[in-house]
Amino acid sequence: MINIGVNINSSKFIDEKVINNIIGKIKKYIKDANIKIYNDSIGLENVEKEELDIIIALGGDGTILRTARAISFCEVPILGINMGNLGFLTAVESLEFETAIKKLSEGKYNIEDRMMLQCEIINEKDKKKFNSLNDVVISKGTLSRIFKYDIFIDDKFYTSFKADGMIISTPTGSTAYALSAGGPIIYPTLDVMLLTPICPHSMQMRSIILESNSEISIKIYRNNESVFLTVDGQQSIDLEKFEKVIIKKCNIKCKLIKIDGYDYFEVLRKKIF
Repeated sequence: MINIGVNINSSKFIDEKVINNIIGKIKKYIKDANIKIYNDSIGLENVEKEELDIIIALGGDGTILRTARAISFCEVPILGINMGNLGFLTAVESLEFETAIKKLSEGKYNIEDRMMLQCEIINEKDKKKFNSLNDVVISKGTLSRIFKYDIFIDDKFYTSFKADGMIISTPTGSTAYALSAGGPIIYPTLDVMLLTPICPHSMQMRSIILESNSEISIKIYRNNESVFLTVDGQQSIDLEKFEKVIIKKCNIKCKLIKIDGYDYFEVLRKKIF
């Protein structure tokens, strides 16, 4: 028996008829499938490693990101089905779902290991940790002025600069916010980190690509103004009470299922360029 989770983004108007159709197509090709439905990733954080063999994420890129963070601790492979607009991270479009399930049942797929980030925010009394597949963003509040940042790489001083904020991204996240901020595209299976400033005051401040085992430590000079940390564009944390941000490679990989015939460069041309 193969245990399959189906994580549904409820905002995509996926009703009971659509869900039953999806279940029917899965059972048509994977007859011994034991299927469990999840809505908006609720309950995934409690899944044990042996409970699911794969999880199908029905939605857009945001659904993939939420799914990846929710099950990051157990590394269950994710098959993304695009029901949204961009769908850059998803493996197949919704109209290709049946073909994808057929190929999955025939073993015509591979699993890509994607690097994730671990972010720690620290003060004298508290420490919080977050995982991300795309990026961690530090940015000023709506009415705040630009901030000064001190950046340390592996406890060695790298630079100080003033900017609206900064983006620390994985190769997967290099085609997201970091690309809009002027960063390079990095092939998604590489093992590196990208640090990109947001609207820096100095034109000399540019993106830097770092070896994945680097530890980035950031000190922010807030001047009593609002500054926020955002994880994958979905979780926002006010840094008012936190003094230090540390970002490094997560020791767990996100596993994305890619059906045979998937062409990264074709997707890049169609959806990014």
